Amino acid sequence: MVKVTYIDCAGTARTIDAQAGATLMEAAIKNGVPGIDAECGGACACATCHVYVDETWREKVGPPTAMEEDMLDFGYDVRPNSRLSCQVKVSDELDGLVIRTPERQA
Repeated sequence: MVKVTYIDCAGTARTIDAQAGATLMEAAIKNGVPGIDAECGGACACATCHVYVDETWREKVGPPTAMEEDMLDFGYDVRPNSRLSCQVKVSDELDGLVIRTPERQA
């Protein structure tokens, strides 16, 4: 299992065990992490699973695809480190990943 820490806008941190191969969104939903709405179920058709990747992890997580960037246009308070959690696959290399959820989802 891969440890992922989700920090909400109030600063509350929740560290979960995520299955390698799942997405960050799937892991969040499975573990009841608040702040990830995932209205489209992971189809990259909305921006309700928007997260901020901690700066120290940006390179390992990688950049968004063109389709993901298009959907991020609909996100709330999009930043250079924004990603859609449905598009980030959990891998052993991401053990210890820290992400933050925005104040609200779009």
